[in-house]
Amino acid sequence: MQCGTTSVHHIPTKYQSDISHRQCSTTITPITNHSGLTTQDFFFPNLGTFGTKIEVVKKKYPFITTQSSINMIKQALDILQQYFGYTTFRFHQEKAVEQVLKGGDTFVLMPTGGGKSLCYQVPALCLPGTALVISPLIALMKDQVDALKANGVAAAYLNSSQTTAEQYDIMEHLQSGRLKLLYVAPEKLSADNGAFLQSLKRIDISLFAIDEAHCVSHWGHDFRPDYLFLNGLKMQFPTVPIIALTASADDITRQDIVKQLNLNNPSILVSSFDRPNISYFVQPKLDAAYSIIQYIQEHANDSGIIYCLSRKGTEELAEKLTQHQISARYYHAGMSSAERAVAQDAFIKDKVRVMVATIAFGMGIDKSNVRYVIHADLPKNIESYYQETGRAGRDGLPSEAILFFSGGDVQKMRRFAMVEGNEAQSELMLKKLQQMADFSTMRGCRRQYLMRYFGEQHPGQCKSCDYCLSSFDDEDVTIEAQKLLSGVFRLQERYGKGILVDFLRGSQGVKITDAMRQLPTYGIGRDRSKEFWMGLISDLVSRNLLAETKAMYPVLQLTEASRDVLYGKQQVMIPKFKEKAVAVRQDFAAYGETIHSDERLFELLRQERRSLADGENIPPYQIFSDATLKEMAMYFPQMDDELRRISGMGVFKMEKYGAGFLRLIVQYCREHGISSQISRKGGQPVRKEKTVQIKGDTTHKTLQLYLEGNMIPEVAEIRNLSISTIENHLATFVASGKLDSDIFVSDLKREAVIQAVEE
Repeated sequence: MQCGTTSVHHIPTKYQSDISHRQCSTTITPITNHSGLTTQDFFFPNLGTFGTKIEVVKKKYPFITTQSSINMIKQALDILQQYFGYTTFRFHQEKAVEQVLKGGDTFVLMPTGGGKSLCYQVPALCLPGTALVISPLIALMKDQVDALKANGVAAAYLNSSQTTAEQYDIMEHLQSGRLKLLYVAPEKLSADNGAFLQSLKRIDISLFAIDEAHCVSHWGHDFRPDYLFLNGLKMQFPTVPIIALTASADDITRQDIVKQLNLNNPSILVSSFDRPNISYFVQPKLDAAYSIIQYIQEHANDSGIIYCLSRKGTEELAEKLTQHQISARYYHAGMSSAERAVAQDAFIKDKVRVMVATIAFGMGIDKSNVRYVIHADLPKNIESYYQETGRAGRDGLPSEAILFFSGGDVQKMRRFAMVEGNEAQSELMLKKLQQMADFSTMRGCRRQYLMRYFGEQHPGQCKSCDYCLSSFDDEDVTIEAQKLLSGVFRLQERYGKGILVDFLRGSQGVKITDAMRQLPTYGIGRDRSKEFWMGLISDLVSRNLLAETKAMYPVLQLTEASRDVLYGKQQVMIPKFKEKAVAVRQDFAAYGETIHSDERLFELLRQERRSLADGENIPPYQIFSDATLKEMAMYFPQMDDELRRISGMGVFKMEKYGAGFLRLIVQYCREHGISSQISRKGGQPVRKEKTVQIKGDTTHKTLQLYLEGNMIPEVAEIRNLSISTIENHLATFVASGKLDSDIFVSDLKREAVIQAVEE
């Protein structure tokens, strides 16, 4: 479907007189402006309407189907397939989409890479009007808008990086109804005493989507004051649904988000935090640079992100990588915006394989083929670690998260955790830092620890973390456990793990009082490291041999089982590494399907993608993700219908890129004697357009030409008939009920008729 000025070519002649003098409110004219926003090739989806509107249209225009308006999820699935190339929703996507389409508020907590953006992008394409997306980072806006435009969706963003002329052009598009999604920064809504927000009252806003919603909460790990202005949205737009989304928020933060945004009885949708395609590894920080270089050289064709604590650290490590012929750049807040933009652009376009960065990098990056994330320094909390590692494997393919840990990093991070003048906030940050340290030193399944931290149960034995992949001998630590539990008892169960460990190791610090130093258990654990005692505490707590309170300042307490250990009635054994696993790549997919793709074909497809991306000056993953290319190299599709069954192959991309990739696959298969394996692909085949066999009569010939993709004027020219004759041929099939009118009544024209009826 081509978008241009409103036309009635797809509406049978006998109905044209009713609307020929009217103009659809979503009239589209091809425009290229200062911002590069072009509407010439943008698809506008079905702008479905509900209630009495349906009955009016059914009575006056029986050729218009109402199935997509009645069945919201079917409509949403059609949009999902047409624009994004997927046949089903996953996690809580479907529930979120349905809630928004019903007009309700929604809170969505979904892991990074879980598909949060589809929860508002699909409803935005189903509903009339423009969706406003509030996003905190310029890079995130640009990346998502570029991806939407690559899928044929009319989208744009407004932020401080644009000139006045560019912003004016985009506002003109917004006011004339030519945008389906507009991304803005939160500060845009509060600027000029809310002038922009007031201007939105003259716009048909379909929904508000608040991304990175944890930024509105003081309890979140990335609070941003500009987000507080969003609490007035509900009051000023009471009938517009709000969907708030985040990838990481504990219970307190979730409740605060709902409160701060004044969400009205929202649906709370919390997906599993488990990212099964990511393997987790923690390694001692001895010679981290050497280990990182060795790892990258073993994964030379993969993209990765390395996080460092300091700006200097990013520059030094990037230089070391470059000296070893590794394609790398650094990124930090001390660079100019132009320098950061150049570095980021090189990374997302696969011109640089490795980005060494501070935490200033990554939130705005939707690069799907990052295969590993390495933390050269300790993150400040579990939420940050989870969010940063989640930037690996967004395409669902196997990826790795590697953390280099040292006790010295914990001491450095303590200084950053202190918030001057806010003792409560400082204590909270220190608590979160300690939990991060516990994760790094624990003896047990790391995936299980992460899941429990976010309030989710996991049985352990994930077989995809360094602990679960290692082999062990048992070590008897009953005496050490007795020393530890005795220390808890002697300190009268009044202190947390930090003071307990310092007490056992004979610390001379100010927190260990003279009275404590007189106790018989003071200093009896000097022979073991701090990391050992911290790990033993975590181990005993996990077995209920010791308890830790859930208060703001948690303390350690004995349990009934503790007494059995103290009195020698229970032995305590812990696993001791016999052979510790290092970062290795597992061959599995995110949802249980083993991937055995043809690596030579995959590499050819990547080269084709890179060539196309360079020609269009866009990131390669915006053409197709690695996961889509892997499927092509796994199932060897050799016909159009087979290629359509590949995940991620939407209508727009099929038309734009399908022929080139298909030609490459067919040639490769002929050279190597390979037949199509598409029949092995699970799931339902892609819903195809209904077709009718040509029976020889003139009306069926018209229909067949139309179904082959020709527009009505083109069919008329091919058949040497008038446009009105061709329209009447098609109307015959609608009137007989043999065909769904969705096949040949465009979504835009249907909306023109609906609006004409109402007017």
